[in-house]
Amino acid sequence: MSETVRTQLRVRASELVGRNWLNTGGKSLDLEALRGKIVLLDFWTFCCINCLHVLDELRPLEDQYSDVLVTVGVHSPKFEHEADPVALAAAVERYEIHHPVLDDPELDTWKAYTARAWPTLVVIDPEGYIVAHLSGEGHADGLAVLVPELIAEHEAKGTLHRGSGPYVAPEATSGTLRFPGKALYLPDGRGSAGAADAGRHGSWLVTDTGHHRLVELATDFQTVLGTYGSGTKGYSDGPAAGDAATARFNEPQGLVLLPEDVAAKAGYDVVIADSVNHRLRGLSLADGTATTLAGNGVQRLLETGPARVDEDAVGFTGQLSEHPLEVSLSSPWDVVWSKKLNAVVIAMAGVHQIFSFDPLTGAVAIAAGNGLEGLLDGAAHEAWFAQPSGLAEDADGNIWVADSETSALRKLVIGDDGTVTVESAVGKGLFDFGFRDGEASEARLQHPLGVTVLPDGSVAIADTYNGAVRRYDPAAGTVSTLARGLSEPSDVIVDHTEAAGTEPLLVVVEANQHQLVYVPIPKEAQQVDEGAVQTHRPKSPVAPGPLELAVRFTAPTGQKLDDRWGDPTQLKISSTPPELLVAGGGTSVGLLRTLELARDIPEGVLHITARAAACDGPETEDGEIPDHAACHLYQQDWGIPVLLTHDGDTELVLDLRGMD
Repeated sequence: MSETVRTQLRVRASELVGRNWLNTGGKSLDLEALRGKIVLLDFWTFCCINCLHVLDELRPLEDQYSDVLVTVGVHSPKFEHEADPVALAAAVERYEIHHPVLDDPELDTWKAYTARAWPTLVVIDPEGYIVAHLSGEGHADGLAVLVPELIAEHEAKGTLHRGSGPYVAPEATSGTLRFPGKALYLPDGRGSAGAADAGRHGSWLVTDTGHHRLVELATDFQTVLGTYGSGTKGYSDGPAAGDAATARFNEPQGLVLLPEDVAAKAGYDVVIADSVNHRLRGLSLADGTATTLAGNGVQRLLETGPARVDEDAVGFTGQLSEHPLEVSLSSPWDVVWSKKLNAVVIAMAGVHQIFSFDPLTGAVAIAAGNGLEGLLDGAAHEAWFAQPSGLAEDADGNIWVADSETSALRKLVIGDDGTVTVESAVGKGLFDFGFRDGEASEARLQHPLGVTVLPDGSVAIADTYNGAVRRYDPAAGTVSTLARGLSEPSDVIVDHTEAAGTEPLLVVVEANQHQLVYVPIPKEAQQVDEGAVQTHRPKSPVAPGPLELAVRFTAPTGQKLDDRWGDPTQLKISSTPPELLVAGGGTSVGLLRTLELARDIPEGVLHITARAAACDGPETEDGEIPDHAACHLYQQDWGIPVLLTHDGDTELVLDLRGMD
């Protein structure tokens, strides 16, 4: 098997070049420092579900050969947000990556190793020569043969050095929740016994993804009413609540509460997308028991071509197996109940398809998507998706889909006879993304993960990599922004509880802040007959042409700018409309920037995000920050309406306040 993996050419490996290193305790690595080890380069990007699969494929290999094998993750971003070092550090912590990671935002190392796809694996022998170059996932078996061969060969030559590797664990940043994924409102009478005893009017069930469990919170988002799952990564059914909990999950994501009549017959209340276990799980809130509903734990893989069902499938949308526990699933990411299909609809992110599951019969079926990755509308068997990650049902029984890798909002139009047609509301394709409001055909999102339907029938979107909540209005065919400055929002849910007051709010799962937060729903999204309401803010008069932007920041007393890895400040700038900004947009270090404003655009909005990192003192004798000092990120977002006039300002000065 290893002969098909190993290259016969003797090519010297290129140096590892990038912006920064993570998981090394602040040290930079090079190939000389890794000489004597077998080095496995994993070119990845944290948006990519296939890359996440490879992380899990490699874990057993890393554990078995920890004294001779060093995996180096080379993070080569696809989306602009993934080039943010803070976002990358969060992703490394979120996915429990226990090897060094090279931050390669300019794709320097990617290009040096001629990588062409995510993921790509490159094996380097202890003498520094490339011995394998692999694309895609599913190479664990081949590597399990190749690594022992290299060990034997280089032990015989005396070129293999055993011992610990360069990995240094980072400090954890989370609290009660750790990178929560999705949330579900449990109305009064459907929550846990603890919630009922407390006399509460409803509660929130949250997938505490990074802790591999579920947490039930009161409506203040602070009070913990109960937990489900032992909190240890793994897979097992059984008691999921209380001190005796033995049930285990592995990065659970989506949740759906079954209708009461269906739950009574099925024997459980909640269906859980247990993503890394590649299974659907059921949870009984009455006794806190977790069971497996579908999935055999083996990741479903797609073969070349559009024929994507098992041999015994009956038609494209036929049942995949008579036994749901024998069906292979692939990274189920979200679930929603469909009134028209009378089934749970599943965003099967790993195979770019939409599945369905009948809780009463156990039938698992393909509802839409032929498994090809991209954006293509049409009949169910013709449609293409790309890592669907969020689902919501509207009043007409249709299903809205956050299709993350195409940065798109899609729609499953479900006929009365159960036929499915796929339409796109926002989005163009795999490599089209951005942050643009306006006409839906021109609007842009960036890797959305969540979606919900607002009271007026419009759709709110967790625009994850833009750190925003967006709104699509089907009646007007437009996209607007409801909130921004969020840290990777992964889900949005309309809240009608008493905690929301007289007007409904949006509950946003803010994954990288490890919390749930409330966001107001604007008047125009609450009642159709009230019409659209537009709030006008004063516009800053600026001159067309060069505009000098300065953001002032001084570290709070007792802190020092964290310049250990270069300039610790950053500006991210864009505009609405995009044509307003001729030059000076994008993300780069520093708090000074010269912008070039268009001369033929009368007005618009400048979107500015400033960041600075500082660490606690006191300083050491040499003026350096102590190794274990607590560090803080300061960030501020501005949306500045501007009116272009020839006598307008040519300078813009903003203040970044020291707020944790």
